[in-house]
Amino acid sequence: MAHYKAADSKREQFRRYLEKAGVLDTLTKGLVALYEEPEKTNNALDFLKRHLGASGHETSDVEILRLELAEFKQKYELILEEYRELKTRLVEYDPSSKDKHAE
Repeated sequence: MAHYKAADSKREQFRRYLEKAGVLDTLTKGLVALYEEPEKTNNALDFLKRHLGASGHETSDVEILRLELAEFKQKYELILEEYRELKTRLVEYDPSSKDKHAE
């Protein structure tokens, strides 16, 4: 019986530790968010990982990658705009090229 009380005491200490560190609250919020999802995901673990990651601090690498992505998207839009303009000009000078260079 003493062994049972010791294990119970360790569990209670661990539970208090998790509560004090905010782990229980964070997990509960993640599970509630999953419960409230209108369309349940096929992979609940991935959902929780994303939810937990969203509440944590982003590393500088992630922030750098986000900035690079935004920059590349902007460059892509400019290049796409230029491409469309050049394509229009090409059709003006060579109407037969319209069929050859369809988007």
